[in-house]
Amino acid sequence: MRVQLNGEPLILPDDTENIETLLRHLRIDPQQIGIAVAVNRRVIPRSQWREKVLSDGDQIELVYARQGG
Repeated sequence: MRVQLNGEPLILPDDTENIETLLRHLRIDPQQIGIAVAVNRRVIPRSQWREKVLSDGDQIELVYARQGG
C-alpha cells in the first residue's frame, strides 16, 4: 500500500491494516503518550486507531508533542 506520511511517500507492508499497525511498523509504541494522527486531514482519536482502516493513497500526518524550551 502506498501512502503519504508527513508529506513523504511511503510504501507499507500488506499487513498494515490500521493506525496501530502503522505505528508498530514505524517502531512507535501505540501506547506512547503525546502522539496525534490525522488521516486525510481528519484527526483520529486514539480510541479509534484499531478501527480506522488505512487505504492506498491515504495522506497521514503523525505529530509528536515534545517538552523543551
